[in-house]
Amino acid sequence: MTDLALGLGGLVALLFLIAVRVPIAYTMILVGIGGTIIQSGPLILLSQLKDLAYSQFSNYDLSVLPMFILMGGLASRCGLSRDLFRAANAWLGRFRGGVAMAAIAACAGFGALCGSSTATASTMGQVALPELRRYKFAPSLATGTIAAGGTLGILIPPSVVLIVYAIIVETNIVTMFAAALIPGILAMVFFMVTVAIYVRMVPGSGPEGQAVPGAELLAASLAVIPVAIIFGIVIGGIYAGIYNPTAAAAIGVFLVALYGFGLGRLKWGGFLEALLETARTSGMIFLILLGAELLKIFMARAGVPQAAADYLTHSGLGPFGILTLIIVIFLIFGCLMDSLSMVILAIPFFWPVVAGLDFGLSPDDTKIWFGIIILIVVELGLITPPVGLNVFIINSLAPDVPMKETFKGVTPFFASEILRITILVIFPSISLLLPHLLR
Repeated sequence: MTDLALGLGGLVALLFLIAVRVPIAYTMILVGIGGTIIQSGPLILLSQLKDLAYSQFSNYDLSVLPMFILMGGLASRCGLSRDLFRAANAWLGRFRGGVAMAAIAACAGFGALCGSSTATASTMGQVALPELRRYKFAPSLATGTIAAGGTLGILIPPSVVLIVYAIIVETNIVTMFAAALIPGILAMVFFMVTVAIYVRMVPGSGPEGQAVPGAELLAASLAVIPVAIIFGIVIGGIYAGIYNPTAAAAIGVFLVALYGFGLGRLKWGGFLEALLETARTSGMIFLILLGAELLKIFMARAGVPQAAADYLTHSGLGPFGILTLIIVIFLIFGCLMDSLSMVILAIPFFWPVVAGLDFGLSPDDTKIWFGIIILIVVELGLITPPVGLNVFIINSLAPDVPMKETFKGVTPFFASEILRITILVIFPSISLLLPHLLR
């Protein structure tokens, strides 16, 4: 058996194990270790393992991950999600479908503190779903809105997935945060417009809203000032170059904890829960990264990435045709695994291919632009059947709503995302505007 045939066999084994729901970290570790032993013997593997974990996890950039995860965990326990939804509803609830629009705006705001789509969907689902039910929104629109709105958690900076992408392709995390801001705001606006169109095309799906008294509007607006201040200090300080992302995340954790303890919203029990949750999530991410490195070493020795690059380069497709093919492959992956696993597994294969294509951009700009496009595509994976992780989360919060109804509810948002991807592919300047200004 040739090395390439062995590598392709490893890919088949990888996809089979993923399809039968073996955790992605264990899948990559098993295939990486097994393939290396078959290819080169156990001594080569032991030589790699002696310092592989240390070399991976001693990367300073990885220290930002647990800090942002902890900040999101504390924010969800401080009731900031309720404050965000209350303020958004006070401003938008007066319009037809306004409560659903408010849920999307609150998801975007909470995502700016959390950085995780699943956490955003879960937290905002507990806050916004009861209100959407109270106002008699169609069940499919109510659950679909929260599932789709939750995807904003990985696009609005800070984003855990974006940090991992930046580390994999060796680009600046601050630059990627800047590149994601305008597309993230664009996503929020597109989702709101989608709701506005849907409630007018489907009578009875979303009611007319009611304006709130001025005093309530003022009180709700004042309640989100701490959120705006924390976001401004954390993200604004990063963009201004005052401190690096790790220091910014540590400051964010301190500010959210100070806010929670100061107002009595955060207890020591909740603080310890957030620490344990951070440890579990960070451990999971680090294990996936280790598995990805083992798999990457095996695949590189087998020549699979090089063969894939040669095949695509000589396929007769132009650069945008190859990019479209990669996007479709990511959408298929979205049916099988979560967004973080997709990025860690697939980017080492596809980035070398994209780096060799001419899109009329500099290498650094291509790296940034491709990252934002892929981030949006993996967003779609969170609401794509049959996995659709956000849909499963919302279904657990609203078990009386059939899952097919929730998938029906996310369909208009899926179409909105396809339109947004198309716009960002055609107009790279949308993603590159802020990074260029920061330079």
